[in-house]
Amino acid sequence: MTATILAFDTATPDTVVALATDGAEPLELRHAPAPGERPGHASQLLPLAEALLDRAGLTFADVDRIGVGVGPGTFTGLRIGVATARALAQGSGADVAAVSTLRTLAAAAGHDGPVLAVLDARRGEAFAAAYRGDEELVAAVAIKPEALAGLIRTRPEPPETWLAVGDGALAFRDQLEPAAIAVPADGHPSHRVSAVAICRLATTIAPTPRDALVPDYVRLPDAEETRRRKART
Repeated sequence: MTATILAFDTATPDTVVALATDGAEPLELRHAPAPGERPGHASQLLPLAEALLDRAGLTFADVDRIGVGVGPGTFTGLRIGVATARALAQGSGADVAAVSTLRTLAAAAGHDGPVLAVLDARRGEAFAAAYRGDEELVAAVAIKPEALAGLIRTRPEPPETWLAVGDGALAFRDQLEPAAIAVPADGHPSHRVSAVAICRLATTIAPTPRDALVPDYVRLPDAEETRRRKART
């Protein structure tokens, strides 16, 4: 069994890192930018990881597996997280487990029924996927907020059994609650990505070859979308 797992996610504005050793409950540190502040992924990720390792009396060389949130999410944040995971794996020899950020949100929700994980994708869209336990009910998509409720309309589960979590669930509460989908209160921890959940999921996922580890953007990055739009004009 994997003894030491380092897990992190940079898909949202938060930089969140967790460490689990010898089956103990994972410890987590988070940097959340203040309103108007840029995300601190590049400056915060490694210091947070080092702080957790120092607390455990370990170094990066002691890490057996790295669990990394691969999105969907912000283009720059995902690039930083995946590049850091690949570099750490190369230096330490650790396995790498690619974990969906949306699946992480659903896994940490603590809901027995179906969960719709939603992230605000900007550009007038949401990233969303649905899960019940380990089962993926709806694959990750980029979708207009007004179409979110339609993702579950053909599902057999009654709408009132659904829970929606993530910053997109907060941003688009007005599209979800009229469809009887429950959304926890603003500030509820289920709306934040949990690196502790990534630690746990990383133990159940087959490792990804280091050089095959890539972000799951779901849609084209902003720069590529702009380039294509200009090419059509």
